[in-house]
Amino acid sequence: MFVIYFLIMNSENKETYTVDIDDAGLRIDAFLVNIYKDLSRSGIQKEIKNGNVTVNQKTVKPSYIIKSDDIVCVSFKFDAKYLPEPENIDLDIVYEDESMLVVNKPSGMLTHPTSNENTGTLVNALLNKYGANLSNINGLNRPGIVHRLDRNTSGLLMVAKNNAAAEYLKEQMQNKDIIKKYYAIVCGNIDTDEGTISADIGRHPTKPQKMAIIIGGKPSITHYKVLERFGSYTFLEIRIETGRTHQIRVHMSHIGHPIVNDTLYGGKKIPVKTDEQALQAFHLEFTSPFDKEHHSITIEPDNAIIKTLNYLRSQR
Repeated sequence: MFVIYFLIMNSENKETYTVDIDDAGLRIDAFLVNIYKDLSRSGIQKEIKNGNVTVNQKTVKPSYIIKSDDIVCVSFKFDAKYLPEPENIDLDIVYEDESMLVVNKPSGMLTHPTSNENTGTLVNALLNKYGANLSNINGLNRPGIVHRLDRNTSGLLMVAKNNAAAEYLKEQMQNKDIIKKYYAIVCGNIDTDEGTISADIGRHPTKPQKMAIIIGGKPSITHYKVLERFGSYTFLEIRIETGRTHQIRVHMSHIGHPIVNDTLYGGKKIPVKTDEQALQAFHLEFTSPFDKEHHSITIEPDNAIIKTLNYLRSQR
């Protein structure tokens, strides 16, 4: 089955991708460069101009900005050797049925390959265990991926074993029926015991590796509740209604309380033996596509959270 998967991918048959929320806002050529690593950006642009790429069954220009749920269809040949390969990496599976699984992703691991890194990701580990038995609607370098966590954010992540399951879970996310909660330790003492941040997020206008609060960005909502105070730091429980790239990190930085150790968004480093940002997806609620039952999963605080809390408590 796994071999058949790669033979199909290396053919000249059309391949179709559904744009997920995190990729919305990219140019179509930039989106495809992340998938077809054997082609240069100029090569991708040439294929687009030659009509070998359509979006929603229409040809587009290389500058076309993709939107969530756009259907991208490509018909040019590419080399399967650039697809992510299976790697024998341990998976911490906390839930599994015939349609999906939930993994506890460690900090430091990419969810899926990027244009710069093609090994050591969660996808490489999933391919080793499940082969072709994963959904493929989000692209050839993202089999099984429904949503993602940043490299240095640990915690619970859903994986779909087939396209029907992926669509079912995606619909729940769009309807805000899936509950995601995070532990976060932020810089500064937050005045209120709880609050809501509602600010639109988009790609940073001059720093493409960052996201930012911008006019015309995607609506983004984050709720927070104080769990413990440390004077110059605050331990929070955070629930997100939307799932934008870097959402919690951007929103907390926006209100002047960046995540501890998150230097990209202004977070201070503290002298504990971890460089991991103090952010963990610890709670997840969803309805499984398999049994249509509601499932609620909670995991213990990870090593970075525990070490940081222990240090802050010792400084009182």
